[in-house]
Amino acid sequence: MGKLTATRIRGLKEPGRYQDGQGLMLHVDKAGNRRWVLRIQHEGQRRDIGIGSASTVSLHDARWHAGELRKKIKTGVDPVAERKAERQKRKSGAKTFRNAAEELHAHLATRWSSEKHAKIWWNSLERHVLPKLGNRPVAEIDSRDVIDVLRDLWHVKPDTARRLRQRIAAILDWANVNGYRETEAPTRAVLKAWQVAGVKSQAQNFRALLWKDVPGFLLKLRETNHAGATVKAALEFLILTCVRSKELRLATWGEIDLERSVWTIPKARTKTKRNDHVVPLSEAALTVLDRAQKFRRRPGPDALVFEGAKDECPLADMTLLMPLRRMQVPCVVHGFRTSFRTWAAEATGAPREVAEACLAHVSGSAVERAYMRSDLLDQRRDLLATWGRFCVSAPHCNVVALARPAGQ
Repeated sequence: MGKLTATRIRGLKEPGRYQDGQGLMLHVDKAGNRRWVLRIQHEGQRRDIGIGSASTVSLHDARWHAGELRKKIKTGVDPVAERKAERQKRKSGAKTFRNAAEELHAHLATRWSSEKHAKIWWNSLERHVLPKLGNRPVAEIDSRDVIDVLRDLWHVKPDTARRLRQRIAAILDWANVNGYRETEAPTRAVLKAWQVAGVKSQAQNFRALLWKDVPGFLLKLRETNHAGATVKAALEFLILTCVRSKELRLATWGEIDLERSVWTIPKARTKTKRNDHVVPLSEAALTVLDRAQKFRRRPGPDALVFEGAKDECPLADMTLLMPLRRMQVPCVVHGFRTSFRTWAAEATGAPREVAEACLAHVSGSAVERAYMRSDLLDQRRDLLATWGRFCVSAPHCNVVALARPAGQ
């Protein structure tokens, strides 16, 4: 069939050895793992030399490595013996798991959107992983070690165990790419043990309030003494606009255009970081902003809309959650986005893409997104206006359904 191509490689499904020429081949095993192998003749013996996983070594790089290995063989160098010597050298000054974790953490620090995320990532390792694996050579850690670390957490804190599994895998893959260990993370073996233990591998859903209960909750929120005026207004504004907590907590007055009734969230603060997210403001949301103006502490476009207890400091995530806990409401702040989405599906005729756009979700295939040039602002304005009227209506009222546009 000739040489391999990137397109052909992506389509390979069956186990086997797929030739690229001059001894280079892609080996696909029964589990679906793919690795590059160079078959050579050295001193009358046929030998296979691994070049690396296809998930980290591209076709172009595999060919380059194969060419370098052939050059060494022609000059009389035994690549296999050379590798063994390098491994022995590394072993004498072997990197520990902690060393590899520190390197990856420093590398990722430039990509994380907040210092808080970086601290959470590292603190979880310090508490649960490093006491057991920190001083071990990273080259020697296998699936049994990973399973032993996570075993006690699997049934008690499955979400924590799931995140730690991902972080350990990232560290071991980092070590593999940088030559500290010969293999990638034993992810498949750990997942198999996970399934045998009866632990669900999918993420758990956020606890959400039934959409029919949202008006009653907002009525109680306005009357409660469990939160201050700023926190109550911030939480209500979040529910009415369907945004994420960080987008709300860092909102400034300069992002609000009262004449056009829109709030423009900079793309740097959105989850996808693709484009600015323009949020149409309903009458209910504008009413909350009127209340917020009354406890505004300082002028200027950079002033926070919902300022924390300390001047010029935003509200904390926990500050928004505390009223829910004190009022014994069985949901989390993020769950109100689920309330809105379920309401849109069950109580309105709004098209799916409009509801998803209100949540700033990336939906549809890459081709669909390439052709979709509209931000559906007018349709989102209508849907959020209806959501706002519902939210401030009397509890247990009938829901006004949106009429589905012609042709939908």
